Amino acid sequence: MTDKNTMPKNKKRRKGIFLRLGKYVLMQWPLFVPALLLTLGANQLSLLGPRYSGAAIDAIELESGVDFAVVWENVAMMLACYAISALLSYILSVVMINLSQRIIYRMRKQVFEKLTTLPVSYFDTHATGDIISHLSYDIDTINSTLSHDLIQVMTSIYTVIGSLVFMWQISKPMILIFAITVPVSILFTRYRSKVVRPLFRKRAKKYGELNGFAEEMLTGSRTISAYGRQKVISGRFNKINDEAMDAFYKAEYHGALLFPTINLINNISLTLVAIMGGILYMFSQNGTVLATSMFFITLGGVAQFVQYSRKFAGPINEFSNILHEFQSAFSAAERVFAILDEEPEKADAPDAKDFKDVSGDVCIDDVTFGYTPDKIVLKNVSVRARKGQTVAIVGPTGAGKTTIINLLMRFYDQQSGEIRMDGLPSLDIKRADLRLAFTMVLQDTWLFYGTIYDNIVYGREDATPEEVYAAARSAKI
Repeated sequence: MTDKNTMPKNKKRRKGIFLRLGKYVLMQWPLFVPALLLTLGANQLSLLGPRYSGAAIDAIELESGVDFAVVWENVAMMLACYAISALLSYILSVVMINLSQRIIYRMRKQVFEKLTTLPVSYFDTHATGDIISHLSYDIDTINSTLSHDLIQVMTSIYTVIGSLVFMWQISKPMILIFAITVPVSILFTRYRSKVVRPLFRKRAKKYGELNGFAEEMLTGSRTISAYGRQKVISGRFNKINDEAMDAFYKAEYHGALLFPTINLINNISLTLVAIMGGILYMFSQNGTVLATSMFFITLGGVAQFVQYSRKFAGPINEFSNILHEFQSAFSAAERVFAILDEEPEKADAPDAKDFKDVSGDVCIDDVTFGYTPDKIVLKNVSVRARKGQTVAIVGPTGAGKTTIINLLMRFYDQQSGEIRMDGLPSLDIKRADLRLAFTMVLQDTWLFYGTIYDNIVYGREDATPEEVYAAARSAKI
């Protein structure tokens, strides 16, 4: 029962991811429309090549002798088609790279801006390395698909349809071969994609966990060395690394099985085309099949059909590889969109009050709070710090010291009780004003990119140079 209920949800989710990626592409329509036109032009010229080569072969096979004028004319047209097609394909690649870079720039910008609006609780429950993995690895995976695989998809669709039209014009009976082999390829691809999709999702998740663990351990390398925990941490890393490698291997292994199987089916269809084409050509030459019959075919027609059948089968073959990449991109996009769909920090109440002239009277009144409902950290806590008082809160690790700071700064809101600032409930004060009223000195020293001056004015950009120099001197800088 669970599987039946899950399948429609998975389909709906995949469709949602596809549509969201499609919106990013359509936003860049000034590049996407030319890309479509270049795709049509390059593929149409490529599809005309076999036509001219078939006409040249028929001109060689004439009973009256070789018509060199017709042969050279068709050879020249064929070469021109392939040369111009190659040039258009090159321009298409350049356009698609620009298109993908614009999309990725927009996506990475949106993710970073979203991260700046998320509550502290999000960062407390998600490893920093995993978040970085979203910004780098996941978005780069999407970029690879948009810049390369999307071209192949557009090219493949047009090539398959165009080849089918030309093959229909050449020999309708020979198309029946593909009526058997193509459905087999489609059914097998659908079956394998259902197997592979969860594996790529798991691979992306394990990479995130690996990055998260590595980032945390490297950040805390001094603590690890101080307590001699190098071997323990290395053991844990090796375990997570093994899991990531196993997830990668399974995804790649099962994804790679698709290509050789589809290739085998296509080779069988090409073999059948060559055999059937040869038989029909012999019957056409000895008069068994009349020139007006749909079974009639020339040597040039057989050559054309074989070339078009290769063009027809090629994209189907490539599609198995592209599907492999798309599975990876969809898993990455799912993780990126998960961040974009996160709820931002709750907005201030419409009637929230300004908090400018601060005197410094802080009252924690009967406050109860837990990061989860079943794990209460503070229970009925009351503390008062009057204006001008110095109050120290001491206690063992886990006693709730940091939690009190989180509540005062409104990184979290208490479940019950009240916190008042100068007599005003903290929940009724604008967050920005409330946080600016505090000066917070962390245990770890964080230096942001820039000069020492930039770091000093980080929390107060309107500080005068004299104030900055005074702060630097008091800090012995």
